[in-house]
Order: sequence, then structure tokens, then C-alpha cells
Amino acid sequence: MNTPTLRQRLWYNLGGTLPPDLRDWVRHDLTGRGANARYLLRVLIPVPLLLLFLLFPGPVWVSIAMMLLLLLPTIYFALALDYVYRRFRLLEHGLDPGLVSRTRHGAQHDREEYQRDYGHQ
Repeated sequence: MNTPTLRQRLWYNLGGTLPPDLRDWVRHDLTGRGANARYLLRVLIPVPLLLLFLLFPGPVWVSIAMMLLLLLPTIYFALALDYVYRRFRLLEHGLDPGLVSRTRHGAQHDREEYQRDYGHQ
């Protein structure tokens, strides 16, 4: 499997598309083991910039509160849009968006257990 150069990785992380010879790498990146963690790490790359709030004058708790006001919604929306984003990136690279599963590990088991216990679908 070909791997992108540093320049290509930076372009990819900024939202650019990679050449067709890197489709296997893109497929693995977006659907392989650890894809959710890689996605979340990419979203959180700018988080250290939040430490600049500590330079503001005033109590430290105000700076921490400002950081949390930005960090918590960022994490929330990143997790909520994970499925949509990864499908979009697959489409961008000419891959089947169906490769990204909407169900989490164990969801089918939970569904079957619920149906067995309550008889609903």
C-alpha cells in the first residue's frame, strides 16, 4: 500500500484530496482500525491554541471557562458528525461511502437483546 508524503498528508488533513494511487491508504485511514480516533485527533489539533486564553488578565478560572466553552462544543459536534464527515471524505476520493458503518460495535447485539426483552423493533 502506498503512503502519502508529508506534504500530501498535510494537504489531506486540511481537506484536500489525494491522487488515485493512494485510495487504499485513504480507505484504511477512514474505515480501518482506529479511524474514529484519528478523526478526533485531527479535529483537536488546534486545541493547544486554547492555552493562549491563559495569557488574558484575570482569574485563571475565567480562562479555563473560556477554553471549555470552545472545547466542549467542538468535541460534541466532532463526534456527532464523524459518520457524515468520513462518508463525505470517501466520496471525495471516489470510494464507496457505504464502507463507513453507522452502527457501533455491539449495537446489533443490543438491538437483538432489546427485541427479545420487549418484543419491539
